[in-house]
Formats: sequence, structure tokens, C-alpha cells
Amino acid sequence: MTQKEHLLGHIDALYRSALYLAKNESSANDLVQETYLKAFKFLQDDKEIRNVKAWLFRILMNTFINKYRKDKREPSLVDFDSVEAFHESLQEEVMAPSILDDESVLDNLMDDNIKGALEALPDDFQMVILLSIVEGFSYKEISKIINCPVGTVMSRIYRGRKMLKEKLASHAKKYGFGKETEK
Repeated sequence: MTQKEHLLGHIDALYRSALYLAKNESSANDLVQETYLKAFKFLQDDKEIRNVKAWLFRILMNTFINKYRKDKREPSLVDFDSVEAFHESLQEEVMAPSILDDESVLDNLMDDNIKGALEALPDDFQMVILLSIVEGFSYKEISKIINCPVGTVMSRIYRGRKMLKEKLASHAKKYGFGKETEK
């Protein structure tokens, strides 16, 4: 398998992350397409990339940030201040190793309550949780993707997981996973 063919194996993961960033399917499709365009242009010189998945996510993040900086000068549906705050918060987040290697397993496990809880997280926490748990990047890889210190990534993952736990406590009890309180 060539390196270019290997790139296409990550399209679903990139699209999922792009959808979280862009908040709509059309913009997510455009973001993924532009990411692959930039990646293929870079690889025309037969350059070798060690960690293709992390490299693609870095291109995705940079493309997203640059697009919204450019759109700031034009009428936009997205508030630039919130995008910039999101970017700054991403720079402080840390990623943990993945607990799910198969994307279909995640889709089967995540019902509407869980997806809703994840989407209710602030964007900076949502992205690190997505990159860590769903995509399986290490703290160091996430740090490079979002361009922030590893300690910040670790902190955001910890706080993001804590927020998810609070949001899903009643859902967990419904399925018998919550702790029963004694009176």
C-alpha cells in the first residue's frame, strides 16, 4: 500500500473531527477535501511521513483555523472570537490513549444521550476527548495536533472526562452502572 493510499484510510476519522469543528456537513466535507488536497500536494515530492494520521489531523486543524481567520474579514456564520478561543483552548489540551480501536464499536456504543453529552462539552474539551478516546492519539500527538503543551492536553482530557461523567450520571444509573447511595 502506497503512502497516498494509506492517507485515504483515515477519511472517516477526519470527517468525524471536521464535523465537530465545523458543526455542519457541508463545511466538514469542504474541510476534509482541503485537508487531503494539501496532503497530496505535499506528497508529490515523494516525502515520507512517519505518523500519517497525526499529520493529517494537524493539517485539518490548521486548515480549520486559517479558514475562520480568513472568513473573519467577510460576513460569517461563525463568531471569530469563539473560534479563536477554541483554538487557544486546543493549544492547552492533552490526549489520552484510545480505548476504542474500531470505529464501528463506537457508533454502536454511542446512543443519543452519549452523543448529546459529548456535543454539550465546550469545543476545546470536545476536540481533545474526540482525538484521545475516539481517534486514539497519545497526549504528545494531540499536543502537536492542536499546538499546545502536553500538560494542558492532559488537564483538558481530565476535566472533559469529568464533565462527561457528570452529564451521564443519570444515564449510567438507568443501565445499572451508577453507584447506589445508601440512606
